[in-house]
Amino acid sequence: MDDKRLAAEEAVKYVKNGMTVGLGSGSTVDFMLHALGKRVQEGLQIQGIPSSKKTEKLAAELGIPLVDFSVTTHIDLAIDGADEIDPSLNLIKGGGGSLVREKVVDACADELIIIADSSKVVSALGRFPLPIEVLTFGFEVTAQYIKNLGGDPVLRRKDGEIFISDNGNYILDCSFGQIDDAAALHGKLVTLVGVVETGIFADMADKVIVARSGEIELFQKKQE
Repeated sequence: MDDKRLAAEEAVKYVKNGMTVGLGSGSTVDFMLHALGKRVQEGLQIQGIPSSKKTEKLAAELGIPLVDFSVTTHIDLAIDGADEIDPSLNLIKGGGGSLVREKVVDACADELIIIADSSKVVSALGRFPLPIEVLTFGFEVTAQYIKNLGGDPVLRRKDGEIFISDNGNYILDCSFGQIDDAAALHGKLVTLVGVVETGIFADMADKVIVARSGEIELFQKKQE
């Protein structure tokens, strides 16, 4: 079985009747949505809050009941993917462009489960350029601020056009080299004028389910 599918199906085992579930974004989450949709068809009663328009569309097609934050601001469990995962379970996310909505959903969940194949596990964050969502107005100024912090920002494009996030913003993919203190870097970046949010998800994941060559590895946040 494909490792992404394996991790996704393992995560769905944590979904219980009556839960409000945060639905992340990305290729691994797509497998999770198919598995969750199957359980819903079998009688599981849940409601989902999607973190992107793409996830919302697929979840609706699969028959997963959806709500938004106007109905409830409580999420029992969120399941999401990641672009990089370090040994402390800090993450880089946003390769698909939904980082702000993902962070809103993931941050308010009682528990956050990250699903991935082993290619996303790294010794230190930074090989994958850090996505930073920025306002379109004056993004050149914001990019200069990021350069001043040691980053190398590149405006994301897709199919030859500037990529626009679900929130109508631009994304700068920023190379910083090895990121030794993810929380500190996020703290500096998020205070810059024009920065909406960063793709650093520090100290947010409660469980990380990694599939490696057909086997499941479970990593859990260390208890204080």
